Amino acid sequence: MSTAASVTVPTPRPVERRPAVTAGRVGMVLFLFTEAMLFAGLVSAFLVLQGRAPVWPPPGQPRLPVAATGVNTLFLILSGVTMLRAVAASRKVGGNTATWLAATGGLGLAFLLGQGIEWARLLGYGLTTRSGVYGATFYAVVGIHGTHVVAALIALAVTWRRADRGGITPARRESVVVCALFWIFVVAVWPILYVLLYQPWGGR
Repeated sequence: MSTAASVTVPTPRPVERRPAVTAGRVGMVLFLFTEAMLFAGLVSAFLVLQGRAPVWPPPGQPRLPVAATGVNTLFLILSGVTMLRAVAASRKVGGNTATWLAATGGLGLAFLLGQGIEWARLLGYGLTTRSGVYGATFYAVVGIHGTHVVAALIALAVTWRRADRGGITPARRESVVVCALFWIFVVAVWPILYVLLYQPWGGR
């Protein structure tokens, strides 16, 4: 008499589900939303002051370095491209994420250094925060953006160190994505400020 062989059905392992949007990304998006409101307020204030002035820029003020700052702007935009490459590399095993992060940091430093040189020249030419509404508005806007660039560079340096020392793990890849959100925001804001403040179409 034959007995039917018992069939053992393997118990399926529970599938680990990761949240589609992590807490780090949500926190960064909320932070960037508040920063976007800050820059929106600065731009609105600038437009109101410009609209009320009979002539803008006021007569007697030094010309802003349109061409030099335009080159600095290209450096910053290019740093956004290298940051996106870093995010793409973090998805691959053995990707050169740290190299792209270093390139991003180098371009960001080049932008900040170039801006610092131009600001020093403008101060030497007499454009200061005490030279009227024009100077005060200019340094307020570019100063706040410069502060954001410095903060983004610090975050980038920390992210690069993690990627360079131990490679990209899922947790470290998340830090790359969060850092990229901050960096891309800083990059995206600047061309708007450049067009408003420097007015490259002007002929003066």
